[in-house]
Amino acid sequence: MRGVDLDVMAGEKLGIVGESGSGKSLTVLSVLRLLPDPPVRLLGGSITYAGQDLAAMDEKQLASVRGKEIAMVYQDPMSSLNPLLRVSTQIIETMSAHGVPKDTARRRCREVLHQVGMADPDRVAVAFPHELSGGMLQRVMIAMAVAVSPRVLIADEPTTALDVTIQRQILDLVEALHETSGMAVVWVTHDLGVVAQFVDRVLVMYAGRIVERASTAQLFSRPAHPYTKALIGTLPRDGAAHRSALVQIGGQPPDPARLGQGCPFRDRCPIAVDRCAHEEPPLLPAGEDSVAACWRVEG
Repeated sequence: MRGVDLDVMAGEKLGIVGESGSGKSLTVLSVLRLLPDPPVRLLGGSITYAGQDLAAMDEKQLASVRGKEIAMVYQDPMSSLNPLLRVSTQIIETMSAHGVPKDTARRRCREVLHQVGMADPDRVAVAFPHELSGGMLQRVMIAMAVAVSPRVLIADEPTTALDVTIQRQILDLVEALHETSGMAVVWVTHDLGVVAQFVDRVLVMYAGRIVERASTAQLFSRPAHPYTKALIGTLPRDGAAHRSALVQIGGQPPDPARLGQGCPFRDRCPIAVDRCAHEEPPLLPAGEDSVAACWRVEG
């Protein structure tokens, strides 16, 4: 990551978007310091939550924040669950790790499985992960994440491996949990349709840094960065001819480990100027509550 600076307010729904390799997952995993060290190292900066700097905490202190205050739902639930343990055991262990008494945890396990829409929570509780569908497994992961009522939920592309119908169910589920609990939600996704419907504010990432920050309404009505415009331009349009070719962004994203001078998007940018090859732009005002890292931005 390169100079990433972001904030999430209580109860807010924030979206982080960009192509694969743009640094989205790396950013959110670093919040809870879940990246392996080595090879990844924390070189500087701070990660502030409720007045505490997570970057300065030891593992014991972090354990009291992970899951309890800030919870995460990952892309692949099968790789996140222990295949040898029943669902109830894993949910109860999660709560017990944060000081919830065993009897209370058992009752809460059934409650959260029902809360995430399981028609038969008792059957799901005694099932092993391989006995459940992908959509059910993702609901189990969400149940585990919200079991101790976190204040922040990070959803890292939780619908990637699911079919369209199940995707919508999971999206609606997280939205309902947000409305009832008031927790903040951070959506990490490459799906602009999710962003348009479910978040208040958007961060667009490219080559390991934020290149645009705006409200959802402004981002779609008046995108400022050429990359954001290109992403929105790839969306299918109403009335488009059946099986018409989809718009693509030309070229390939750069390797974040081999960035040269200038703007990383310049080789794919239709409006690049000479300055773009020599100076990487900072985030510049691009309208009301919006900034973009582009020399051609119009504030």
